[in-house]
Amino acid sequence: MSVSGLCQICESQTASHDCTRCGMLVCDDHFREASGLCAQCASEGTPGEGGGPIQEF
Repeated sequence: MSVSGLCQICESQTASHDCTRCGMLVCDDHFREASGLCAQCASEGTPGEGGGPIQEF
């Protein structure tokens, strides 16, 4: 996929990636290569991906 425009997080650097979870266009600084996620999605955590214990009620 061709990515163009500004990073949707910092709005100052050129976007060069798109998040595989939310589709947000982000720059190198706001992309987590290992997970393919933007910084926002990576910080939210996903159960089973090191986001902490899963609690069942």
